[in-house]
Amino acid sequence: MTTLAPKRMRFTVDSYYKMAELGLLDENQQVELINGDIIDMSPINSDHAGTVDVLTEELLLKLAGAAVIRVQNPLKIDSSSESEPDVLVAKLEPHRYRLRHPTPTDVLLVVEVADSSLQFDRAVKGELYAKAGIPEYWIVNLIDRQLEMYTTPATSSYQKKQTLSIPAEMQMTVLGQLIDLRELFLAE
Repeated sequence: MTTLAPKRMRFTVDSYYKMAELGLLDENQQVELINGDIIDMSPINSDHAGTVDVLTEELLLKLAGAAVIRVQNPLKIDSSSESEPDVLVAKLEPHRYRLRHPTPTDVLLVVEVADSSLQFDRAVKGELYAKAGIPEYWIVNLIDRQLEMYTTPATSSYQKKQTLSIPAEMQMTVLGQLIDLRELFLAE
């Protein structure tokens, strides 16, 4: 007698959208499709939300007219992954991504603001974004009040990591702009 191990059911981006269309996914529930799995995301607390707002404002001021800034909107990575990074900086497109979601070739920078999701953002999303060839990935680490910058994507990870703390300034590799970390983290 042969026993079979349970098999995991993987979803595609198309089936994910179909499930939402049919009402199988609660429209008020924040989920992402990562490597074929539907991931239930943690609620966004005020520190997380405020940090996303500050970073978005800073990027909009520095990159107006040079790039598209998207906040908590889909990034179609491949047929089995569509994340919703906290902030995404994409190449300027005439349609401003109204006709389609950005894909990795459009992306200049992805930022995740992390507290409860820190390990997931480092391991799972870091690998996902590196495999996709996204040139620059930041984690705004709210727990340790640091910014982790990952560059030089390879097969399953980023080859370079730089960690900065207040009062440092962060230089965006792709766009060459400086971000003052004091703006990101509340002064104690």
